[in-house]
Amino acid sequence: MSAWSIIKNMQGQIFKIHSDFYYIDTSKGVYEAKIRDVLKKRKDAIVVGDFVELEQINENSKQAFVSKILPRNSFIPRPKVANINQVIIVCAIKEPDLDFEQLNRYLAFCEYYKLSPVLCFNKNDLEGEEEIIAKIKTIYEPLKYRIIFTSALEGNGIEQFKEVLKGKVTVLCGSSGVGKSSLINAIRPDLSLRTKQISEKTERGTHTTRHCEIITIEKGSKIVDTPGFSQLRFDFLMPAEVGLLFREIQEIQDKYGSCKFSDCIHEHETGCKIQEHPEIIDETRYQSYLQFVKEAKEYKKQVTYSGKKTETRSKVIHNREVTKISSKKRQTSRRKNNQEINKELHE
Repeated sequence: MSAWSIIKNMQGQIFKIHSDFYYIDTSKGVYEAKIRDVLKKRKDAIVVGDFVELEQINENSKQAFVSKILPRNSFIPRPKVANINQVIIVCAIKEPDLDFEQLNRYLAFCEYYKLSPVLCFNKNDLEGEEEIIAKIKTIYEPLKYRIIFTSALEGNGIEQFKEVLKGKVTVLCGSSGVGKSSLINAIRPDLSLRTKQISEKTERGTHTTRHCEIITIEKGSKIVDTPGFSQLRFDFLMPAEVGLLFREIQEIQDKYGSCKFSDCIHEHETGCKIQEHPEIIDETRYQSYLQFVKEAKEYKKQVTYSGKKTETRSKVIHNREVTKISSKKRQTSRRKNNQEINKELHE
C-alpha cells in the first residue's frame, strides 16, 4: 500500500484557517488539511466552524484532505462563521462611550439570523456610571434580552460570563477596544491574547484579532474570536422587513393589531400603530430603527431602478414544459419572411 493512499474517513470541526491550510479538531486530535479541488468550486466558501469529513493520508500522519462539508445548523456571513449557538454582544459602559445604535445593529443582526443574543457590558469598574446602567436595564430588560455586567480588569462578573458560555459555541462581537480579548484572557489567562488600549486621539480601540478562530474554554464551551463585524448594514432588506427585527415593534402589533397599511414602515403613515404608542419603544431604539430603514430604502431603490429582468429557460405549453429558444437563435417564420418580401415589393 502506498504511503499516500487513503486510510480511513473521520469527522471534525474547522477551528482555524490560515492561507490554504485548514486546522481541524477531531476525536483523534488536531489535523492540518487541505481541501479537495472539487470543493474549491463550491459557491459557498468553507469557513471556520464547519463540520467536515476528512480523508487521512497516512495512518501516522496528522495531515489530511477535506473531502466533504457537513450540513450547517447556522451561518453568518460577516465574519464568516458556521454552526454557532449564541452571540455575546460586548459593549463598554465607557471608554469608548456606549454606542446605542451600534448595539441595536448587533441585536437586529442576531434577530435576522435567528441567533440567541446576550448583552455583556464590560468595564463595570468605572465609577459614576449608575445613570447609564439604569438606562440599559430600562431599555433592554423588558425586551427579555439577557444582560450581564463584567469587569475584565477587576474580575467582576467573570464567573457569570463563564456560565453563559457553558455547552455552547459562542461568537463575541462588539466594537474594537471594548475588551473582548481581555474577557477571554480573564477566563483563560494561558491564551495571552493581544490587547490594546483606547487611542487617546480617537477615543476608539484598534483591532487586535486578525482572523476567526474557535477557542476551547473548557469541555463543551467554545468561543469564536473574530476580527470584528465589518460593514454591518441592512442594505439587503426591504424597508417593511426591518420592523421584524425589533421585538417591541412586534409587541405593539401583537397587542394593538396591525397598522392600517400592510407596507407601513412606521415613519409618519396614517394609522400606524407604532406612532400611536411611542411610549413602548425607547427613543434610541426608534432612531436606530429609522436608520436601518434608511439603509433598506437604498437597497429597494437599487433593486427597483437598476435590477435586470432575466428570462426563464422554459415555458409551459398545453401543460407541457418546453425549452425556450434564444432570441438570437430563433429563426424567422416562413409567413413572416413572405410578409417582409411583399412589403419590399410594394415599396
